[in-house]
Amino acid sequence: MRLDRIAILAAPLALGACAAVPSATPPIRSTYTSPTQRPAPQVQTVPGLEGVIGADEQSLIRQFGQPRLNVVEEDAVKLQWSGIPCILDIYLYPPKSGGRPTATYVDARRGDGRDVDRAACVAALRSLQGGR
Repeated sequence: MRLDRIAILAAPLALGACAAVPSATPPIRSTYTSPTQRPAPQVQTVPGLEGVIGADEQSLIRQFGQPRLNVVEEDAVKLQWSGIPCILDIYLYPPKSGGRPTATYVDARRGDGRDVDRAACVAALRSLQGGR
């Protein structure tokens, strides 16, 4: 009989442990559901990125070689190259009018995650490919 009472008293506590705990941060929700609703990409303008911003995937491969990563999400593409000097991420989006995705944004960092000058990273990785 004693075990029955313990089970009856423990049941509400066990069920309470299963209750959802509110999260401190709300979940991230997308503001668009399809590529046709995506806002026009903001094109980065940074000195030293000429020949990268506006380039398509094949042009970037000619400049830097085969990317280490090639991630496709809907109609957007993220390409990544890495070398001793830095890790370079280039994001390509199709123009609002349609067509082939082109580079609109560049990010660069060291292997430990610290930011690196984007133009310096581009120049360093280009030099590893023979100055293309």
